Amino acid sequence: MRLPESKRGKRIGIALAIAAVVAVYYLISRLIPHNDLQKMLHDVSNTLGAWTYLLVGVFAFLETGAGVGLIVPGETVMLLGGAVAGQGAINVYLLIAIAWFCAWAGDSTSFFIGRRLGRGFVLRNGPRVGITHERFERVEDYFGRHGGKTILVGRFVSLVRALAPFVAGSSGMRYRNFLPYSVLGTGLWASAHILIGYFFSRSIDKAAKYAGRGAFLLGTLIVVAVGIVLAVRHLRVAENRTKLVRGLEQRSWTRWLVVVGRRLRPPFAFVWARLTPGGRFGLEFTSVLAVLAVGSFVVVSYAMVFASDPTATAGDTTAADIAESIRAAWLTSIGKVVTQLGSGWVVFSLAALTAIALAMRRRWAELAVLAGGIAIIAIGVPELKSAIARPRPTGGLVDAPGYAYPSGHAAQSTFYVWITVAVRLRRGMARAWLLVGAAVALSAVIGLSRVYLGVHYLSDVSGGWGLGAAAFSLCAAVALLVALFRQNPRRAASG
Repeated sequence: MRLPESKRGKRIGIALAIAAVVAVYYLISRLIPHNDLQKMLHDVSNTLGAWTYLLVGVFAFLETGAGVGLIVPGETVMLLGGAVAGQGAINVYLLIAIAWFCAWAGDSTSFFIGRRLGRGFVLRNGPRVGITHERFERVEDYFGRHGGKTILVGRFVSLVRALAPFVAGSSGMRYRNFLPYSVLGTGLWASAHILIGYFFSRSIDKAAKYAGRGAFLLGTLIVVAVGIVLAVRHLRVAENRTKLVRGLEQRSWTRWLVVVGRRLRPPFAFVWARLTPGGRFGLEFTSVLAVLAVGSFVVVSYAMVFASDPTATAGDTTAADIAESIRAAWLTSIGKVVTQLGSGWVVFSLAALTAIALAMRRRWAELAVLAGGIAIIAIGVPELKSAIARPRPTGGLVDAPGYAYPSGHAAQSTFYVWITVAVRLRRGMARAWLLVGAAVALSAVIGLSRVYLGVHYLSDVSGGWGLGAAAFSLCAAVALLVALFRQNPRRAASG
C-alpha cells in the first residue's frame, strides 16, 4: 500500500527528527567520559568533600525531574560520588540512600508534571509533528500494559530514563502502578553505579568504561527482547505461522528446524505455561521486590556501619535529644504500654491466633508468608544483635538486656502491617487502605517508643523495621512465585 505524499513526508520528517535527537544526545554523552575523570575525581574529592552528597542528590533528582539527563548522563556523577566514597571522604551507604531517594523523587516529579501538563500539551500540539490522538491512545495503551517494565529497564538507558516518567504520567498510567517499578529501578541504578565507582576509585576511567559496556550490553538485550516480542506477535497469527513453516520446509537447509521444533513443542509448552505470568502478577511481584530492596538495604547498610563503628550517628543523637525534651510522666506511662505491643510475647501470640484463623479458612499462602516472616524475624534479630554487638544507650527508662541493633520490637511490629496488607489484597476490601495506614502508624509508634524510652537508637529501630519488611516481603515473593507455577498450568488447561 502506497502512502499519500503528505503522510510519507510527515513520517520521514518525524524519523529524521528522532534520528537527529538521538545523534546529538549520543555526541554530547560521549564528551564527559573522554574527559580526565581521574583529575575530576581528585578535584571533587578535595574541593567538595561532604558536599558530594548534595551534588549527587541534586543530579539524581534533576536527571528525570528536570530532564537534565538528556544533556548530562547521571551515571558519571554517580560514578564520581562512589569514587569519592571509595577514597574515604564520605560514607558510601549514606550516598546510596541519598541518590536512591533523590532519583525516585525526580521520577515522581516528572511523572506528576506529565500527568498535569503532558497529555493536554501532547493532544494540542502533537498533530503538528504527526502525533495524532489515535497514536497517543496507542501510547497510553502501551504504558497500561508495559509501562512498568519500561520504567524499570529504561532506568539503565539514558534517553529512556530521562523521558519515561514524563511519558508515563502523560499517558494516564496510575501512580500506584508506577511507584514500585520506580523504587526498584532507581535503587538498582543508583546502587550499581555508585558501587562501581566505589570499588574502582583508584581508576575511575576504568569504572566509566565498565559502566559504559554494561549500558551497551543492556541496550543490546533490550533491542533483542523487542525483536523477540515483535516476532512472537507476528507468529500469533495462524496464517503467518503457516507461511513460515511452509517456507522452512521448502528449503533443504532449514527443513531440520521444523522437525526439531515439532519435537520440542510439547515440553516447551509445558515450561511456558508455568513461567508465563498472568493478571496482576508483575505489579504485585515488583511491589514486593521494591519493599524487599529497601528493607534489605537499610538492614545491611546499618549493619556494615555499626560493625566497625557502633557509636551513635548524628540522627541518633538528634532523635535522643528530641525524646528527652518531650519527656513527661503521662507520656512515659503511655510509652511503656505501647511498646509492649511490639514485644515478642504479644506479637507471637497474635501471630499464632492469626495462623489458626488462616488455616481454618484454608488460606495457605498467607499462612506460609506469616510463618516464614515470623521465623526470619525470630532468628534474625538475635543473630544480628550477637554479630554486631552494638551497646544500648545509657539511662533507659525500662529494662532492656542484650545488644541494641536491630530493635526486635520494631521488627516484630511489622507483623501488624503485613496482616492488614494481606486483608487489603482480598476482593471487596477497597476501603481497607485505612486499616493499612493505621497499622503503619502503629508500627511507627511502637518503634519510636523504644527511642523515647531510651533503650534503642533511632538507627536500631530503622534497622528493625527494615528487617521485618524484608522478612515478610521475601516470603511474599516466594509465595507469589509458587502460586504462579501452580496456577498457570490450570489456566492453560482451562483455556
